[in-house]
Amino acid sequence: MTVSTAGGVRPGKLIEIERRLYQHLIVGKHTAAAMEDDANEKLEQDANKLEIERKAIQLRLDKQAEAKAIYKAISAQLVDTVNNALEHKLTNLDSLLASSGIQDSQILLLDLLLEKDPNINRIRPIIASLPWLTRDLVTLINSPASTHRRPKNSDVQVTDIKLILNYIGLENLRLLIPYFCIRNWLPSGHANLLWTTRKLWRYSMITAIAAQALAILHNRPTHISYTCALLYQLGTSVILSNSARLFEKYWGTWLREASGSRDKEVYDAVMATEFPAQQVFNQVIDHGHHLNWQLLEQLDFEQSSITKVLKELDQDYHFNELSIDASIVAKASCFAKIILLEEHQLLAPQERKVMLDYYEFSQQEVIRLKAQNYRKLDLT
Repeated sequence: MTVSTAGGVRPGKLIEIERRLYQHLIVGKHTAAAMEDDANEKLEQDANKLEIERKAIQLRLDKQAEAKAIYKAISAQLVDTVNNALEHKLTNLDSLLASSGIQDSQILLLDLLLEKDPNINRIRPIIASLPWLTRDLVTLINSPASTHRRPKNSDVQVTDIKLILNYIGLENLRLLIPYFCIRNWLPSGHANLLWTTRKLWRYSMITAIAAQALAILHNRPTHISYTCALLYQLGTSVILSNSARLFEKYWGTWLREASGSRDKEVYDAVMATEFPAQQVFNQVIDHGHHLNWQLLEQLDFEQSSITKVLKELDQDYHFNELSIDASIVAKASCFAKIILLEEHQLLAPQERKVMLDYYEFSQQEVIRLKAQNYRKLDLT
């Protein structure tokens, strides 16, 4: 006779599986295909060149025992320096916010879009005050592939934000703005994190689309679950962005110093040092979900429904004690983990059953989630 684990104390196997997913996202060497809107070919070329150069240096170092010892010592020192700086950074929420690009106006915008009848006159000036968001919406509406493009076959570019918002429509804005926000907060421009960012972005999108589908199935408002599902990786994104900046800062400084002193062995050792993915993974496990809501509280959004759901997901120990909105996000995240782990044969059938049992999936929910298109956001 087996003991049911449904909804109660999380079994150790489930915790291990969830850690495995982040290990795959952050430490795993799997590359990831670009999502439909990710066209950064130059960064991908840079990442591949950097990896090839590192492998060449490491191959040369493998043949030189003394140089290898220097490499290990220098590399360990550089990694420790970066990790210590990151740990210090994580104790200062204001500093994290300043470097993350997350502003109170953006969270206010997300909150306003969750209202039953959002006021477009309050929303429009906030969008207009965010250049990156305005740019993304302008690009979307003027894209030849856009189904919301006005005068058909027109070559005239629309740049007036009022017109753009009218063309897109409020319901689509409720999907697009959280989507553009989390994409803007993800690490960008870091060759060391190219594959990690793509995997994390895909995990976020699968979770959000799954949450939306579950909310519809259970006749719940979709926007809170969808938005919280996207922001469920907010803390992880902030940690990754800061770790990449710190690594590149120290890595570049040490390279210049070694080059200036013409110490080729030290230069090669620094050059061959990889981004400290394992140490960053540990920081994500320790701090990622706490930061999801702590950063929002630091911006004085304690009463936001987004903050409350993210805090609930971090602090409540039993699944069956979660509110309906938080439970939808938890289920969606679980299903996203299953998809990503199974793609790389990192999940056994029995482990999949443990996950589905704990999160109390019904057959109808599994059927509905299997039917979703997780490659593209479905706009109306």
